[in-house]
Amino acid sequence: MKTSIALASLVASIFLPLAHADEAKKLAIGQQAPAFAIKDASGKEIDLAALTAQGPVLVRLTCGCLGCNKELPYFQELHAAYKDKGLTSLAVFREPDAKVEAYVKEKKLNMLYAVDPKGESWKVFATTTMPSNFLIEKGGRIAAISTGCDTSGLLAARLSEKAAALVGAATVDVRGKVDAGKAK
Repeated sequence: MKTSIALASLVASIFLPLAHADEAKKLAIGQQAPAFAIKDASGKEIDLAALTAQGPVLVRLTCGCLGCNKELPYFQELHAAYKDKGLTSLAVFREPDAKVEAYVKEKKLNMLYAVDPKGESWKVFATTTMPSNFLIEKGGRIAAISTGCDTSGLLAARLSEKAAALVGAATVDVRGKVDAGKAK
């Protein structure tokens, strides 16, 4: 019994600080966004600080899996709704270049995108969840974070409300627009 308790204490003393260290790294609403730069498909550097100097940015860490694929129309509609008001959307795919290139053409992706098959972007944004979305206001503070897949469009609708507030526009019902298009 004493051996079990001693072993449990030893294990806890090794792993609990690691768990707390991971929690400390997580980004939070109100914090400054991390320094982040990535190259797009043509090799041009996309710098988050430069983008947020111009206006709000939605960074979407994603892939082309079935769930992310079903969610994509909502995020494309969100981008279309606010891009003329100053929102920039950046999708970062964790897939090989060739796969993303075909996916982008097939889906007619209408936003900035980059490829990060090694997942370095997930480390910078301190997340392991795919997809993860970071809405960053002009100047670089994080305004909203959403993680996980939501194929109903509810998550995109909530981000649409926050994006509308950041750009000073009326909220667009991105969920309703996409769902109405599906019904046709």
